[in-house]
Amino acid sequence: MTTEPATPQDEARTRILDAAEALLRRHGPDKVAVTDVARALKMSHANVYRFFENKAALFDALVRRWLGRLEGPLSKIAAEDGPAPERLKRWALTLHRQKREKVSGEPEMFAAFDKAAEHAGGAVRAHLEALERQLSAIIADGRAQGVWPAPTPTAAMDVFAAISSFSHPGIVQANGAADRSAELERVVKLIDSGLRAGG
Repeated sequence: MTTEPATPQDEARTRILDAAEALLRRHGPDKVAVTDVARALKMSHANVYRFFENKAALFDALVRRWLGRLEGPLSKIAAEDGPAPERLKRWALTLHRQKREKVSGEPEMFAAFDKAAEHAGGAVRAHLEALERQLSAIIADGRAQGVWPAPTPTAAMDVFAAISSFSHPGIVQANGAADRSAELERVVKLIDSGLRAGG
């Protein structure tokens, strides 16, 4: 499968996002304006507005890209052919580890994520929907493998709700980005038992 070459518009959009991310890491979300991004790129702010209608749209795209980096490794686990219960555990533990690393290692980007979440940004919704699709794929494989015989239509949503306290950024931050992997493994074991019973 070949990748389409980037267009000049794609390259310009990427340059704007790169500059915005660098400023965000340096100054935090409240001190970054569209004019600052334009100045860093030595272009007019009108040129930035060609790609992003306002600061909120710029931040939404920036947070979406940041969250997309989390989704890649999780997507690979969801697409594997191995036993579904093992993949579910690894998927949940990987998500927990990633969120802990983001909260503790990238505080400026976490602040931007938190701001987007406060305003129900499209980036956050798209991220959550992507995670639920990945869980749906793992659960569907579990059914096909005969391990989880009759998952409910809301199984992916329910599983995500059950493990959300291990990946919700606010809760991860409140816990000091502590490693709760052992606790999460116990929760996943209970989820597995419920799915095996036809829950």
